[in-house]
Amino acid sequence: MSPRRRDLRASASPKTSNPDVVTAADLEAERIVLEVLLGARPDDGVLAEESSSRQGTSKVTWIVDPLDGTTNFIYGYPGFAVSIAASLEGAVVAGVVNDPIAGETFAATLGGGATLNGEAIAPNAAASLGSALVGTGFGFPRASARPRPASSPSCFPPCATSDAAAAPSSIAATVGAGRLDAYFEAGLKPWDCAAGLLAAEEAGCASRLLSQFPDQERTLVIASGAILDALVARLLDSDAQAHPAAPRSKKVAGRTTRSRVYRSETAVVSDDAANGGVRRERSA
Repeated sequence: MSPRRRDLRASASPKTSNPDVVTAADLEAERIVLEVLLGARPDDGVLAEESSSRQGTSKVTWIVDPLDGTTNFIYGYPGFAVSIAASLEGAVVAGVVNDPIAGETFAATLGGGATLNGEAIAPNAAASLGSALVGTGFGFPRASARPRPASSPSCFPPCATSDAAAAPSSIAATVGAGRLDAYFEAGLKPWDCAAGLLAAEEAGCASRLLSQFPDQERTLVIASGAILDALVARLLDSDAQAHPAAPRSKKVAGRTTRSRVYRSETAVVSDDAANGGVRRERSA
């Protein structure tokens, strides 16, 4: 290991859980980003990962992850990014995700489409879940949470599945570029997904937020074309199989599940930290 990487790992401090760390690079990157943003727009609010959040007097809030994928960064593993989004009155209207190692920048505006290095992007038109390439990430669960069902190979959907070891913001955006057909991950925060989800949706993807899945967390699901409903159904079924309970059943959103109650909602990117960075709208 290079001396530089040893220094980075030695200087990393734990955050919400032991593997979830913050480095001097995170703090310095956030300082630089906010210096530029607030220097140009001093009245705006900020929602940032490294605790630099503040209320503004304008209707704009900047949602910033200065180094999404810190663990990858300190190990010298590709798959980290800078993610910045702007919300207006709670709804994300612009976002950018920059991967400095790949030399790629995803950008999107609400109603204006999405681009990769200035070129318009579009998702794949996967014919079925069985033929799709689906990415996921395991993140850092709460200390009190039970193991997530996605961590069991038997619970993966019946498709080609990739553990996309990269920044969530970047993975979400790549679904919009057709590199993955779908992506799901639990426990994401606003700064993890605001810019990437906007890019995916503006490219033509659909998304869903699963409440109480797994356990007390929420899972964001992004997919192209007609496979979203099939993927959501498979994830809910896999959790029910992994954690069977009393044999009573409930009718939820037009389908029957055993004993556990889920809510499946349309995900709309926002700066609502309590809802994991999405404003929730109930699906039909």
